[in-house]
Amino acid sequence: MRFWERQREARRSTRWLLLVFGLCVLAVVASVHLGLMLAWWLGTMLFGGWDYPTGFAAVNIGVTLLLVLGGSWIELDQLRHGGRKLAVRVGAREARPGGSLAEQQLCNIVDEMCIAAHWPAPQVTVLARTEAINAFAAGWDAEDAIIAVTQGALEQLNREEMQGLVAHELSHLREGDTRLNMQLAGMVYGLELIHNFGQSLRERDSIFTQWFGMFIQASGFVGWLCGQLLKAAVSRQREYLADARAVQWTRSKDGLGGVLRKVLTQRALAQQQYGSWQADARSHAGLDHRIVQHMLLAETPHASRLEDWLESHPTVPERIRRIYGRDMRPLPLPFNTLPQGR
Repeated sequence: MRFWERQREARRSTRWLLLVFGLCVLAVVASVHLGLMLAWWLGTMLFGGWDYPTGFAAVNIGVTLLLVLGGSWIELDQLRHGGRKLAVRVGAREARPGGSLAEQQLCNIVDEMCIAAHWPAPQVTVLARTEAINAFAAGWDAEDAIIAVTQGALEQLNREEMQGLVAHELSHLREGDTRLNMQLAGMVYGLELIHNFGQSLRERDSIFTQWFGMFIQASGFVGWLCGQLLKAAVSRQREYLADARAVQWTRSKDGLGGVLRKVLTQRALAQQQYGSWQADARSHAGLDHRIVQHMLLAETPHASRLEDWLESHPTVPERIRRIYGRDMRPLPLPFNTLPQGR
């Protein structure tokens, strides 16, 4: 894997996507104003000739920006509760290196990878009830950062693979991906508020107000959808960057590559038992919270095709292809079993 080239490519794509995201927000503000101008003009055609009131444009743009930025601030305030609180919320506990050899090894690997990454060691937590191979990193800054690893990863990965997994998650912390994703999520929520405001206006009795609401709701929906698509695209680029960083820091394709190949094996086993790996939701216990979906090492089962369409992760086979430069077969698991009676 040409990890330097992959990192430059991911950073360049991220910058372009963030620029487009900013232009999308400005386009929504402009479209709301133009929509309200059109609604006012239609009203004058039907009910009489009224001039645009003084400050019409300023009020339209100001209220729209207030919704976007205010909604963003509200969502960010909720998301900034901290990585450690988030870990508790999804059912993770602090690692116990004195009580388990696997958890001792995990803590040692985190310390080793932090030295390689020149980054302070985060708190290490374990999702003890989660049997799928997965992990996530969270935290607004280094002081509050955590890495959460599932029990399935502890049981199924060897030391080299665990190094690759930890290096991937450390990259997210070092590159500020958690903060970036939270900021984008806040902006998307602000765009959603525009849609909700328009919907509330459409429920009024006045036909004039309903027209206003229709144009605001339509602009808000298009903005929200574009924001979701761009947020997902940015997240996918950050996953590629973290994959390249993991290969750089571990100097091994088989570290992270082995993790992803074993994820494919777990999914193949679930496919045999349940008919679809997406049906094995219980193995992903604790990872179904919306707030952690974009932070995970690998995507979890989704409930709808729309969520698949807005996926924040590249597909696992595509990531394997980028790491090795070709398709690779799944790797066997040390404990080749799935939970029974589910």
